[in-house]
Order: sequence, then C-alpha cells, then structure tokens
Amino acid sequence: MEIGYLISIWLVPVLVAITFHEAAHGYVAWRLGDDTARQLGRVTFNPLKHIDPFGTILLPALLIFANAPLLFGWAKPVPVNFYRLDNPRRDMVWVAAAGPVINLTLAIVSALLIHLALFLPDSVARWCIANLQNSILINLVLAVFNMIPLPPLDGGRVAVGLLPPALASPLAKLERFGLFIIIALLFVPRWIGNELGIDLDFMGTLIGGMVTFLFRAVVGIAGLQ
Repeated sequence: MEIGYLISIWLVPVLVAITFHEAAHGYVAWRLGDDTARQLGRVTFNPLKHIDPFGTILLPALLIFANAPLLFGWAKPVPVNFYRLDNPRRDMVWVAAAGPVINLTLAIVSALLIHLALFLPDSVARWCIANLQNSILINLVLAVFNMIPLPPLDGGRVAVGLLPPALASPLAKLERFGLFIIIALLFVPRWIGNELGIDLDFMGTLIGGMVTFLFRAVVGIAGLQ
C-alpha cells in the first residue's frame, strides 16, 4: 500500500482519538474543581497541544509500517492536581475514566458515520470508510490499553480510587515505574517466546481479544453486520 495513502487513512483517526482522550481528562478535572489543565490550554481540541512527537507520531507510525501486531504510543499527559478536586479519591476515578469513555464513544460514532459515507462517490467513500474503520480500531485500542490497572494508565488511577487504602497505596507507589513495567510486559514475553518458538504474548492476546470483542459489539450496535 502506498505510504502516502496509508498516512492519509491513519493520521486523522490517531490525532482525533488522542486529542479527545486528553481533552476529556482536562475537561472533567476542570468541572470537578481542578482548572490546572484549562489554565495551561489543554482543555482544547487543538491536537498540537496534546501531541508528543515521538510517542504520538513516530512510534505508532513505525509500528504501523512494520505491520506490528500491537500499536503502542502516548500523548503528552494532561496535568491534573488531584488534591484540588472536590472529592479527590472519588473524582480521580471520573477524571481517569473520561479518556477511555470518550474513546469508546468515538468508536461508536465512527461506526455510525460509515452509513453516511456509503452515499459518497466510490473513491471518496472508500477513503472515508478506511478512516472511519481505523478510527474504530485506534479508539478501541486506546480504551482497552489505557484501562490496564497499572498507574500511570487510566485503569491504574481508577483502581487506586476504588480499592481500599491498604491495596490502593502500594499500587499508587508503582506509578513511577509503571511505564517501564508496561513496556516490559508488552515486549519481553513476546521476545522470549520468539526465541523459544512458543507464544508467550499474553498481554497482546488479552488486549487483542478485548479489542476484537468490542469491535464486534460496536459494529453490531451501529448495524453494520
């Protein structure tokens, strides 16, 4: 597939997905008492405010071009001062969950828009449908991946807010090492499995299975089956 066309059907879905994800965190935090993100201009749909050049653009592009079985990347995290929230422990859950929730919503909206794209001229329709299909996929991947219950991912913050203090405290302390743990879980078992000739990619299997399940559910909800 031509590289230019490949970029054209992935760039907008990726930018929209990460922009809405990060803006949702900032907006919910603002509405619940912390305007840190708003003061820094992060409650916005301008993707330039949320892009991390390597994590948002370069790394996902390399994985796509390499036909990697798992997309991985990140945006600039939205700053949230949880102690300024009206109810820090409870509201942390809502702020963290806002990103994955908006991604699920975008996946459903993208699926519904496919019905409208079918009325466009054939060549335009194919391009729009490719964008919308990729939008469904990338939003579901973001939603599932970010709900892994390990800080600094959204799922980790949700878990810290919901678990009793005896369990929440040690989980919260993992945040400084969380990204390294996640990368290790994603890539080390795969590498070892490839060396041994067996499938040890439990994280890829788990995430892929959840994304596939949700993809089928979204397609069904949109009446595309």
